[in-house]
Amino acid sequence: MVEGLGLKGPRGWAFRDVSFRAGAGSLVALEGPSGTGRTCLLLALTGRMKTAEGSAAVGGLPLPRRMSAVRRIAALGQVPGVSELDPSLTVAEHLRERALLQRRFDGSVRALFRRPGTRAAETRSLIDEALKAAGLDLAALPKGERTSVRDLERLEALRLSLALALMGRPRLVGVDDTDLKLSDADRAEAWALLRAVAASGTTVLAVCAEAPADARRITTVGTPGTPDTPDTADSSDITDTTDAVAPAGDTGDDAEDDTADAVAPAADTEDDTIEEGADDALAETGRS
Repeated sequence: MVEGLGLKGPRGWAFRDVSFRAGAGSLVALEGPSGTGRTCLLLALTGRMKTAEGSAAVGGLPLPRRMSAVRRIAALGQVPGVSELDPSLTVAEHLRERALLQRRFDGSVRALFRRPGTRAAETRSLIDEALKAAGLDLAALPKGERTSVRDLERLEALRLSLALALMGRPRLVGVDDTDLKLSDADRAEAWALLRAVAASGTTVLAVCAEAPADARRITTVGTPGTPDTPDTADSSDITDTTDAVAPAGDTGDDAEDDTADAVAPAADTEDDTIEEGADDALAETGRS
């Protein structure tokens, strides 16, 4: 649930007085023209930006006080400047890197001591599950899993970014520019994909210019001249997204907290720290 949420940057309010309620498995469209604070709202609701006023709760976790905890249950698809795909890497390299980071931060020490063959099988299963959920057929790509991101069509890149996000089995997924540069047919496929993800029980926040009729529509109205980019707020307000690779686990909340219907007052954000070992994990992928 969101009540009177607002975020202010050095150039004014990115968004203000946003209120809505959405349960688990909802498809919520953050609709509006570029420059109305859509991306900032997406980042705020996924625990990446600190709001200035109002209150919100995601999975029973109050924002902005529990931003770090929210990031552990909320994943991002591709968001320009925040969680972009690397155009120089192949699809397989992206998937393996995310699987490695997922294994490092899944909270299971025992998993680190499993046999290499067992770990490989688990990684393959995790990747296959995410690809199926995102509807990405590697065999249909120009060079299969060796296809570079720069050679992907817009819809294929959207599916890949969503697959990477779903590997953490999050309870909330945020997707930016859902309908940007898509044909009518591709746009219909993109929304069908997001509906399927929501139907599986994962709440979906999707930034778009025009929402489909069946989505929960939240229309943003920004301050004139305020850009719809993360730098609307101070760069220090954009929290490191390393936590996003951690899977959704049991937060210890009551069962009813599985929805975003619990409202808690906003308080000071807890300390957010980068997970130790991230550099080591990236070194194994050759991207340190």
